[in-house]
Order: sequence, then C-alpha cells, then structure tokens
Amino acid sequence: MIDDLPAGLEARYLTEDDHPRVLAVLDSWWGGLKGEAGSAERALLLPRLYFQHFASTGFLVERDGGEVAAFLVGFLSQTEPRAAYVHFAGVDPALHGQGVGRTLYEAFFALVRSHGRRYVHCITSPENTASQAFHTRLGFTASAVKPDYDGPGLDRVAFTIDLSSDPVATPRPV
Repeated sequence: MIDDLPAGLEARYLTEDDHPRVLAVLDSWWGGLKGEAGSAERALLLPRLYFQHFASTGFLVERDGGEVAAFLVGFLSQTEPRAAYVHFAGVDPALHGQGVGRTLYEAFFALVRSHGRRYVHCITSPENTASQAFHTRLGFTASAVKPDYDGPGLDRVAFTIDLSSDPVATPRPV
C-alpha cells in the first residue's frame, strides 16, 4: 500500500479496531508533553469516530508482529473543496529519523491529490516544537501562535502546504 517504509513495517488503512491501539501509545510517544492535561487532551482529540468515518483517508503502520509503529488520521475537507486536513499523526520515537512520518505524509498527499485537492492543513500545540520542525521540513508554512484556537488556553500553530508547488508531495501510489 505504501512504499518506502523501513524493513519490517507495513501500512494499511485505519479500521475501527485500531482506535484503542492508537490511544494506548499516545502518552508514551508524546513523552508526557503537558502532563496529565496533555494526556487527556490527546485522548479527546482522537475519538472513535475518526476510525469509523475517516478510515479510508488515514493510515496505520505496523511492525511485523502487529505492534503499532505509526499512524496518520486525515480527511478531505467538507467545506473547502480544494483542501484536506491532517488531524493527528504519530510515529514511535524509536523510528524517528527513519522517514516514516514523511512517508505517511507523502501517501496522504498522493491520496489528497487523487481527489483533486491542492492544500493540506494541520495544527499543533506551541509546546510541540518537534512537530513544528517536522512540518516546516516538509514544506508547510506556519502561522504565528493562535491563542485559544481550540478553546480557552488551547493555543495552536496552524500549518498549510500548497501541493501544487511542493516538491515533497510528488504523487505515489497508495
């Protein structure tokens, strides 16, 4: 389904059964970012509905033994016909720097382009500097911090990439 993953990793579309498996890795993968409040926030950001209703636009990467190695939850915008959105993505820290995140995004970009979409949007918290650096390396443009973007005290940095001019987003078969 997705080429260019390191040996021993395989990708597929999300299923509803993946929901508890993904929730189980969030705290360890995010290293306790923002403490208990951050843990609750991450879990609330990934309700089961994403695994039910957006399964064909999200990916799960597993190790040979079936262990979750990475995921990307994305969807095509219903209100912006030329846009898509990466809602949440994560890679096991043991795999950082091996191109797994980039490969997931490239697969999502290819899917988005196959549906005639041009822009991809996403957000992250200002504290998540690793996410900000990753998105910038992929060619996303970052906004200034948007105070209270997701509610009181939930500031965010918004990102956008224009796939029509992004060399990273070369379509690949999905």
